[in-house]
Amino acid sequence: MSISHVLALLALLLPWGRCQFDVCRSLHGSKAGPEFYACQPPPTNMKEVMQIRVDPPGITCGNPPERFCTLENPYLCSDECDASSPDLSHPPQLMGDRERGGLITYWQTITWSRFPEPLLANITLTWNKSLEVVDDIVVTFEYGRPTSMVLEKSIDKGVTWQPYQYYADDCLEAFGMSPKRVTDLAPSNITRVICTEQYSRWVGAKEEKSVVFEVRARFGVFAGPKLINMDALYTRMETTKGLRDFFTFTNLRLRLLRPALGGTYVQRDNLLKYFYAISNIDVFARCKCNLHASQCALRDATLQCECDHNTAGQDCQSCSREFTSRTWRPGSYLPLPKGTANACCWGTDCECNGHSNRCSYIDFINVVTCVSCKHNTRGQNCQYCRLGYYQNASLPLTDENVCVECECHADGSVSPRCSDSGLCQCKDGATGRRCDSCLPGYTWRGGGVANVCDGERLVCRNGGTCVDFLRCVCPENFTGKHSSGGEQNCLNPPLPPPRPLHPVLSTLSSE
Repeated sequence: MSISHVLALLALLLPWGRCQFDVCRSLHGSKAGPEFYACQPPPTNMKEVMQIRVDPPGITCGNPPERFCTLENPYLCSDECDASSPDLSHPPQLMGDRERGGLITYWQTITWSRFPEPLLANITLTWNKSLEVVDDIVVTFEYGRPTSMVLEKSIDKGVTWQPYQYYADDCLEAFGMSPKRVTDLAPSNITRVICTEQYSRWVGAKEEKSVVFEVRARFGVFAGPKLINMDALYTRMETTKGLRDFFTFTNLRLRLLRPALGGTYVQRDNLLKYFYAISNIDVFARCKCNLHASQCALRDATLQCECDHNTAGQDCQSCSREFTSRTWRPGSYLPLPKGTANACCWGTDCECNGHSNRCSYIDFINVVTCVSCKHNTRGQNCQYCRLGYYQNASLPLTDENVCVECECHADGSVSPRCSDSGLCQCKDGATGRRCDSCLPGYTWRGGGVANVCDGERLVCRNGGTCVDFLRCVCPENFTGKHSSGGEQNCLNPPLPPPRPLHPVLSTLSSE
């Protein structure tokens, strides 16, 4: 069984391969409508749709025809590469073909006949689409693995590049780096770029052909060696900064820096045995759709996510046309197992009971909530009334007039809020649904003060007592009444008549 068949089988068995987020919505949701979930396409071997370019021009053997030898039998140089012959040519597309009938086909470079000038070759793999790697990337070399090479990736369709991993038989000499393995990494530095020596040292071309970028081992740092605890991996994907981007790429590039030497120094008397040859490249990945699509299709030779959640774009990276004014967010792996759609482009699907068409995702509590609720509503789904309003139970929650203003009287009520039934909390002396009436013996002066008798807030003066909101009962020696006309009431007692003067004084005063 070939390595490609083995990896295909592993992809089906992996928990990661059993796409946990493969459905975007469930029609068996709540009464309000379908429930929305995160979703992503199933993984596949992306070699079937990759474009291959090799550089520099003329690095592929066969033009002109050339003989070559093998490292295991360096003096038997009967093999030939001829681009004009279908049986003897080794073009780049043979790195990604399906090998049938046990016949191994491979791409091959020219030999190192120009030594000591370096024999350099770049292999660029292009998808023009964001992908997420889900299993080991495996490159199969014929006639020996390179002594040194670099695997690079691009996340912007080849505009910029960054190293993914270095490979050398002596990392310190080739790249000035100490050799490491993925098993040396910890959760805190799992995205570190390392140099490894385990795929470059000579052990025989027939025995070891593969150079691997170990994705499964990195997953295993979180999910365990057998990838049993995949929930831990999904949680880390969501909460560890840069982790999802680390497994994301649009292009891959192999920079071949030094060919296999057979475990010795370069033997200048036979340079025809030094070259690169690749028979297969396996890239198990899935289309990156930001958890907004469960399918990815090839349209006009371009991969395209079939977006859900009112999203659009090749990677479902924006809102669809009718929702372009809304805020876009990628989906979330949390909460497990179905994740969160985070579709802030939603219209009616935003579940705001018709009082808003905008949503926002709050990261630290992992909640989608409605924004700018109208019609005096509030709440995560605009399901409550604003303070100072109460819900009219006779109307459906989606009605624009469902929230009625409390209208609690400013003087007679404790606060502008009312109960769910619309009753205001009254101060002492006030009564009524709105607290806009007085109990007997009270009026509004100062907010429900006793002994005030009318709506004009005129007080019974000088200690008078209000009776039936009609008249004042005055204390002894006070007179008067109070009516709605605003007349004075409980007047001071009249002044006594002047006392007569002394007769003598009276006589003097008259003179």
